[in-house]
Amino acid sequence: MIGLREDTNAREPADTAALAESIFSDGGWLTSHLGLEHRPQQEVMARAVERAQVEDLPLLFEAGTGVGKSLAYLVPAIIHAVETGRPCIVSTHTISLQEQIQNNDLPMCRRLFETDDALKPYAGFRSSLLVGMRNYLCPNRLAQAIGNQADLFPGREQEELLRISEWARTTTRGLVQELSPPPMPDVWEWVNAEGSGCSRKHCSPDHCHYQRARAEMRRSQIVIVNHSLLFALLNIGGFVPGDRGILLPDDFVVIDEAHTMPEVATQHFGLRLSSYGLGRQLKMVFNPRRRTGLLKRMGHDRDRQRVVDAIEAAAEFFGFVQDRVLQRQSIVRIREEGWIEPTLDAPLRAVIDSLEMVAAKLEDGPARENLLDHKGRLTTYRDGIRRFISLAAEDHVHWVERGGRKGQISTLQTAPVDIAPHLRAAVFRRKTSVILTSATLAVAGRIEPFQKRIGAEDEAYELAASPFDYSRHLRIYVAADMPLPAPDTARLALDRLVDYLRFCTLRVEGGTLVLFTSYADLRRASEALETDYRENERPLFVQGRDLSRTEITRRFQACGNGVLFGTDSFWTGVDVPGPSLSQVIVTRLPFEVPTHPIAEARGEWIRSQGGNPFTEMNLPDALIKFRQGIGRLIRNKTDCGVVTVLDSRILYKSYGRHFLASLPIPEFERLTCENRDHEFRPFN
Repeated sequence: MIGLREDTNAREPADTAALAESIFSDGGWLTSHLGLEHRPQQEVMARAVERAQVEDLPLLFEAGTGVGKSLAYLVPAIIHAVETGRPCIVSTHTISLQEQIQNNDLPMCRRLFETDDALKPYAGFRSSLLVGMRNYLCPNRLAQAIGNQADLFPGREQEELLRISEWARTTTRGLVQELSPPPMPDVWEWVNAEGSGCSRKHCSPDHCHYQRARAEMRRSQIVIVNHSLLFALLNIGGFVPGDRGILLPDDFVVIDEAHTMPEVATQHFGLRLSSYGLGRQLKMVFNPRRRTGLLKRMGHDRDRQRVVDAIEAAAEFFGFVQDRVLQRQSIVRIREEGWIEPTLDAPLRAVIDSLEMVAAKLEDGPARENLLDHKGRLTTYRDGIRRFISLAAEDHVHWVERGGRKGQISTLQTAPVDIAPHLRAAVFRRKTSVILTSATLAVAGRIEPFQKRIGAEDEAYELAASPFDYSRHLRIYVAADMPLPAPDTARLALDRLVDYLRFCTLRVEGGTLVLFTSYADLRRASEALETDYRENERPLFVQGRDLSRTEITRRFQACGNGVLFGTDSFWTGVDVPGPSLSQVIVTRLPFEVPTHPIAEARGEWIRSQGGNPFTEMNLPDALIKFRQGIGRLIRNKTDCGVVTVLDSRILYKSYGRHFLASLPIPEFERLTCENRDHEFRPFN
C-alpha cells in the first residue's frame, strides 16, 4: 500500500475565502440555492477550514450535533482540491460512514456547485472510496487459484471457489461485503488483492477491482478512507520523510469522528501476531494433512518437511503461551524479556530459505511472486516474534491474549504507551493541512486534554456549540437511589437496574437505546426483561445475538417502539432521528476497566511523568464517551426525548460534576423509586 504515493502536479491555490463567504453566509448560496437553513456555526467552521487548508495548517474543530460539519469541510475541501490540483483525503471512523459521505454528502455538494455559474468549475469534481486491499477481489489471483485449485484446496473449498467465481461474473465493485454469505477465509485469502500478484504490472483497471479503485483514486479530488486503513497505511510507511503530504504526495486531510483517532492509531501503530495467522500462512505454503499448498508440486521433500517442522514448532510455541502464560487469565502483560525460548526462530528461517531457493529457480510470473509474497509474510512473523520476545520496542507495552470462539487462538500484541509522538510525526509535522473534527473533542469545555493525547498541543482549535434548542426538546433524569458500585451491593444494584429499565422503557412510547458498559449486565438485564417486552409488544434488540450492528440499528429504527440493548460500539455512530429513538438510558458512567495492558501501561507512564492517571486518562476518556452516548438522542432540530442516567455516582462522587457539566442542559430531575411515577415525564 506504500505504492499509493505517486507524483502529482500542484497549482498555486486561489483565494477561496470569498467563495466560502458567498456559500455559507446568511442568504448565501447554500440557503438560496439549496433551501438549507443558515447555521452560523457551520459558517464559522467553513471559514476556519478554508483558512487552514489554504495556509496548510492543522486545525482541531469541535462541531456540536447539528452544525452540519460534513458540508462545512467538504465544500471548502473540494474547492481547494480543484483549484490547486491537490488531493484531499477524508477519513471517517467506519466503512458505513465512508458510504454516507460518498452517497449522501458529496452529491449534495455537487448539486450546490451546479446551481451557479461561479461554482460550476467545481461541479465536475471526482471522488473515490477506498478500503483495504483484502476487501477487493482480484480476477488475476482468482484465475490463478482456479488454475491451481487441485493443489490449493480440498473439495469443499473448491466448491466455495466456484461460488466466488460465479459471483465475479456479476459484481461491479468486487467488494467482499457484497458476497453473501461471506466467503470462507481460507479461500478468500487466495483471491483477494493483497499481494504482489495483484499489481499494476499484472492487473489492469479494466478488469481488476482494486486497480480500478486505485485508478479512480489517482483521478479524484476527494479520496474517502476509514481510520483503520489510514493508520494501517501510516504504520507501514504510507509517507516519505521530507515530503509534504500524508498518504499521497502533496495531499491535505480531513479526519472526521476524530475522537476515535487515538484509540485506532494505538491499535495500528503496534504489533499483532496470532497463532491462527501464522498457522494459516504456513499451511498456504504446504498443508501436510490436506497435501495442498504452493509447495505441493514445487520444491523437494526437504522443503515440504521444513514447513511441517515449522507448523509443529508453532503449535509447541503457542501451546506454551496457552498452557503456561494464559492458563488463568485471558490477557497477560509481558514485562521481562526471556519469558519464552525463541524456539520458532530456526524453523521459520528454514521455511523462508526454502521459499527463496524455490523462487530463485522460477521465471518471473505469478508463481514466483506468490512464493516471494509468502516469504515476506513469514519474515514479518519471524522478525515480529523475535522483537516481541526481546521487548525491543521500549516505548511499547507488550501482552499476550487468548481469543477465538473456543479460546484456542493466542496473540502476541504491542502498542505504543504514548501515541502522541507517533501522531505528531505522522500527521502534524507533514507540512500540510489536517482538519480534525468531531462533536466531542473537549472535556468540560477544555480541548487541551485531547490535544495532549494526540500530540497536537501547539495546533489551533475552535469550538462550535450545537444549534439545537436542547432546553425545549430534552429532559434529563438521574436515578438518585441506585446503589454505588461495590461487591456487597452487586445483587441489589442489578435488581434495581432491571426495575428502572422496566419502568423507564415502558413509559416512553418511542424507541429506547440502553447503553451498557458490561456484556454481563446487558445479558442479565435482557434475560430478566425479555418477557415484559414481549407482553407489551415492544421489540427487544440485543447486541451480540444473531444480527450485525448495522442490521440491529436498521430494524430498531424501522419498528418505531423498540428497545435496543448495546455496549461499546453503540455509544457512538448510531444515527436514528425521529421518535424511533425517544430515550437514551446510560446504565453506568463509561469508565474503562484500567486492567488492560494498554491502560495499565499508560497509567504507569503518566505517574512517571508526575501526573494522575485518573484525571489525565480515565476521566477524560469517560467524559468523551459519555457525551457521545447521550448525543445519540437529538439528531435534528425537531427531535425531542429523554436522557436517563442510572448511575448515582454522577451525583455523589466529586468527579460527577464533570459529567453533569457535559450534559446539553444544566437542568435535570432526580428520580427515586418513590417519586418517579410523578417526576418522570417523557415526550409522548
